[in-house]
Amino acid sequence: MKIYKKFFKLSLILILIIFPNSLAQSKTTPISFADLAEKLMPSVVNIASTQTVKSTSNPFPFEFPPGSPFEEMFKEFSKPRERKATALGSGFIIDKKGIVVTNNHVVQGSEDIIVYINGSTEYKAKIIGTDPYMDLAVLQIQSNEKFIPVNFGNSDNARVGDWVIAIGNPFGFGGTVTAGIISSRNRDIGLTRYDDFIQTDASINQGNSGGPLFDLDGKVIGINTAIIGQSGSVGIGFAIPSNPASKVIKQLIEFGETKRGWLGVRIQQVTKEIAEVERLEKIEGALVASVSEKSPAEKAGIKPGDIILEFDGKKVTTMRTLPKLVAQTEVGKKVIVKIWRNQKLISKKVLLGRLESSEVLKTENKTEQGSNNYKRIEKLKISVRELNQDDILKRKLPKNTTGVVITKIDEDSPLMFVSINDIIVEAQKKKIINSNQFDRLITEIIKKKEKTLYLAIYNAKNQRSYITVKLK
Repeated sequence: MKIYKKFFKLSLILILIIFPNSLAQSKTTPISFADLAEKLMPSVVNIASTQTVKSTSNPFPFEFPPGSPFEEMFKEFSKPRERKATALGSGFIIDKKGIVVTNNHVVQGSEDIIVYINGSTEYKAKIIGTDPYMDLAVLQIQSNEKFIPVNFGNSDNARVGDWVIAIGNPFGFGGTVTAGIISSRNRDIGLTRYDDFIQTDASINQGNSGGPLFDLDGKVIGINTAIIGQSGSVGIGFAIPSNPASKVIKQLIEFGETKRGWLGVRIQQVTKEIAEVERLEKIEGALVASVSEKSPAEKAGIKPGDIILEFDGKKVTTMRTLPKLVAQTEVGKKVIVKIWRNQKLISKKVLLGRLESSEVLKTENKTEQGSNNYKRIEKLKISVRELNQDDILKRKLPKNTTGVVITKIDEDSPLMFVSINDIIVEAQKKKIINSNQFDRLITEIIKKKEKTLYLAIYNAKNQRSYITVKLK
């Protein structure tokens, strides 16, 4: 009997030791998020950025070509119009001095930025630095007050199924708290060259952009950036992970700009067929399609046809892995790059350059800036330019969106009820590819003497809708 009593006591002690520990290790469903939300709310801000949109009304049914002597003569008849456009977003404070993190597309092109704390107190803010490639911006609140900051967590420790909460300013409803779980990791949605998103089902809508995604310890593990669906949340939202984001943010605070590593190769996917020809054991790595002149890669002896399998001790599992690894590596660092060449694994030592200083990036930017292709659509009495990648990123449009952006609307245009910067993506249910194709399509519609023009557009709130226009 005594033996049984001793055994029972020992079992009880073991259960009491083991059971509480197992409870501590497993994260149960929270009874409430109220305490956590109350603690974090003063660190989350609402952002309103404004910019002036200019347009000119042309009283004539035609336009003079650039350089025409009549252009100056009739310039006084043009009626310039200006209106203020406002973008709403979210952000969060990371320093008691009032340093705020948000998305670049929330403040891009802004003239005035107002930050609201606790939904009421407002402050002016200025931009410290922006990074359009990861869609990040850092602001400074212009005040001597002390603010309540939050800290970054380790996004690499975030697991699928972990609870998260988002706080932000959806549709202008500041201080909105939503909860959900991490649905997936390492998502590539084609939004930026460095896509590595955390996917969540916490409700995220327009206006949540730039706001924080918190773990249950109140640490920021993501920056809410994109959603699927333009009309509202469908339970699929995306956040930039805190680890790569915090590196960029640190650079923006210190230098006012980014300093990313640059290798100088154009790469493509390694397919099953390429892996078989190259005698690779599995489909992995990044195939070098070309090497930029005078680049770190060229100087190190990397050649087209090489397959990069490892960079600075890290495996290159897919083509998309390499740009992220290179960008997050310190400029000027000497790294070992392992490549597969002629069915052999060899190593090259590379001294990394800086992406922002490279001729490749400068050429890309010039090409992108010069690709606006402004065009007059005389039949509709509007001017348009072609939609570019900056527009898609800034306005969070689906990555394959094509169309034209309205830049000017005459006072007697049949499209007077749409606005400057609206995007036309369809006409008569046909997809708009570029401005020339749009012009030809409008001409065909009018030649057929169709009475109604049926357009699909994205408005200033990036909401997609169909409209009809009566043609004379």
